[in-house]
Amino acid sequence: MTNYPLRSDIFSENVEQEPIRKGFGRGLKRAGEDERVVALCADLTESTQISLFKKAYPERFIEIGVAEQNLVTVASGLARAGKIPFTSSYAAFSPGRNWEQIRTTSALNDQPVKIIGSHAGISVGPDGATHQMLEDIALMRVLPNMVVVAPGDSIEAEKATLAIAQNDKPSYMRLARDKTPIFSTNESPFEIGKAYVLKEGTGEIVLLGTGTMTYELLVAANELEKLHISVTVVHVPTIKPLDVETILTATQRAILVATAEEAQAAGGFGGAIAELLSERQPVQVLRFGMPDRFGESGEPRQLIKRFRLNGESMSLRILEHLNRMQDDYGTDN
Repeated sequence: MTNYPLRSDIFSENVEQEPIRKGFGRGLKRAGEDERVVALCADLTESTQISLFKKAYPERFIEIGVAEQNLVTVASGLARAGKIPFTSSYAAFSPGRNWEQIRTTSALNDQPVKIIGSHAGISVGPDGATHQMLEDIALMRVLPNMVVVAPGDSIEAEKATLAIAQNDKPSYMRLARDKTPIFSTNESPFEIGKAYVLKEGTGEIVLLGTGTMTYELLVAANELEKLHISVTVVHVPTIKPLDVETILTATQRAILVATAEEAQAAGGFGGAIAELLSERQPVQVLRFGMPDRFGESGEPRQLIKRFRLNGESMSLRILEHLNRMQDDYGTDN
């Protein structure tokens, strides 16, 4: 049995939704009770919800302006001086524009700068491809010393913010812009480096999700179970370091593992899982994400459906893949 409490209304048409970034704002305000915590922003205080910290602790807030390289460089200096700095901008700009400064001043020196990349993924919507950061998971997980977190909903984002405030490591957290379903509860656990089994199946088909895609995989699993296909769903909010033990245990009997991320399929979360399983527990891995292309302008839900990242579409793609496996190898599901 899974010990991860889920909301009872997650498959309801009226499931509660909230932008993940709002959970970050609440979490940072709470983290600010520690006087070492400071916040820096690149002229996007309201959009990233760092405004809650600014209002509560104006003497510990620094407006850098539209200068993302300076944003993380100043933050690294503050970290060296004993502070716990949080920086916020759109993920397209941080880490998109200032990756070299993050690498050199924070990761290389192992300074505990907390880099918050908001408005990540294609669900940014009408702003289009220039603002839809899809490469950040791949960029950040290759940096030595860097922790990478993608909370699944706003409740988890609040917990994750408090956790990275205390982990004494350079850390990156990606946030979605639009409101997304809340599937966790206040009692649901969160710990950096831990993955959580949300739904237990027979173990032959295992779905691993991070960020906003975990909810969509729960929907996919629900659709597959209507066809009497048993599915295990694992939520992986920490992309680096991976919870190797939980992932290997969950997939030890698998004939198919599927991963989902609201990011490029190449090099990101799915790549991390494929690397792990190819070395330790080889199995077919089906990666859901953006298929080596940029996004486009549209309403958030339209775009999720357009690129077949909604739960219903992913369930059909999993079913298609299982049918191909059966045709090719005579594999039963």
